[in-house]
Amino acid sequence: MNITDTIGDMLTRIRNASSAAKPEVKVPHSKLKVEIARILKKEGYVSDYAVEQEEGAHKQILIQLKYSGKTPVIEGIKRVSRPGRRVYVGSEEMPRVLGGMGTALVSTSRGIMTGVEARKLKVGGELLCTVW
Repeated sequence: MNITDTIGDMLTRIRNASSAAKPEVKVPHSKLKVEIARILKKEGYVSDYAVEQEEGAHKQILIQLKYSGKTPVIEGIKRVSRPGRRVYVGSEEMPRVLGGMGTALVSTSRGIMTGVEARKLKVGGELLCTVW
């Protein structure tokens, strides 16, 4: 199966696993996905992540999902910039997700970071996704 939007696939796997109350989800490895998982952990949306190497197979990222009671911490996760429609924002137009209650992930020239960090550093970039 050929997937053109690998980040969208990762976000969909996380969304589906959290709505099905699964404790963890595996996604194919890439450096960009590891950075997204790192930020999700730093912001408190997932409990942990690890890169696994299975015998004879490609690397996988194992993401431990986080729940408060039985409800998932990730209420929503949405892909903004897609391969068919790229969305770029400057530091002044950086969106505030749910009035600051959510997080925007931005790919900048200084790496992947949250919208708040990008606004502080006064850098813009490609708006990857929003999480709340």
